[in-house]
Amino acid sequence: QVQLVESGGGLVQAGGSLRLSCAASGFTVGSYGMGWFRQDPRKERAFVAGISGGTNITDYTNSVKGRFTISKDNAKNTVYLQMNSLKPEDTAVYYCAATRGRFLALQSTYDYWGQGTQVTVSS
Repeated sequence: QVQLVESGGGLVQAGGSLRLSCAASGFTVGSYGMGWFRQDPRKERAFVAGISGGTNITDYTNSVKGRFTISKDNAKNTVYLQMNSLKPEDTAVYYCAATRGRFLALQSTYDYWGQGTQVTVSS
């Protein structure tokens, strides 16, 4: 059965770093586009970062460019989001997802979703 399990969230001070992990089962992450999305109480779920299947082309929302890095480890069937220089506005529940579509930022095309992991950044 397909499953995505996020981990690595927590509480960190502004300027600090966290690495989120997304462990996949039931499919191969190298054959799917993988994305990270986030949602806080004031907003609907929004795209953060994505990496395409095979070619590993990446895309990021403007607010995280230069601070966040998405990557895959195909041997571990795991996707990561390295988050540096964290800001209070990064506080949200972060979700991992998988898509067979070509547009990484278009969340309506994602087929599988994880349960989310909380990231809280204090000032």
